[in-house]
Amino acid sequence: MTVDYSDLAARIDALCHGETDAVALMATVVCELHHAHPMSDWTGFYRVVGPELLKIGPYQGGHGCLVIPFSRGVCGAAARTGEVQLVPDVEAFADHIACSSTTRSELVLPVWNGAGTLLGVLDLDSNTEAAFTETDVRELAAILARVFHDAR
Repeated sequence: MTVDYSDLAARIDALCHGETDAVALMATVVCELHHAHPMSDWTGFYRVVGPELLKIGPYQGGHGCLVIPFSRGVCGAAARTGEVQLVPDVEAFADHIACSSTTRSELVLPVWNGAGTLLGVLDLDSNTEAAFTETDVRELAAILARVFHDAR
């Protein structure tokens, strides 16, 4: 099963049109994405809440880690480096934080607003190895850039 990114992007764009509140945008994006991506068992945001610190934001799925420093895990690596982390096997990621013992692969994208401020990261976890692709990276990055451009 694949994601219909054209349909997903259109729904998210329509729902988020004119909104600038980052948390409201995160809640809407995560809800739509979680229900659209058949391989994502946990879909959520970790928000930047202080220097080098992420806290859980809106999410769908089981409980996530509450706090993640930039220095730890896949989410921390995305926040620290500003680069997408596409991890086909979390066991091979030296500093993976096991928020869920069932997670096998992960995709984390940094979320920036148009002013260049890092708002947080979008985290997709799957109980299946190699669940996420470069298509996911490309399509989700485009959606995030559009939706969060004016966010604050």
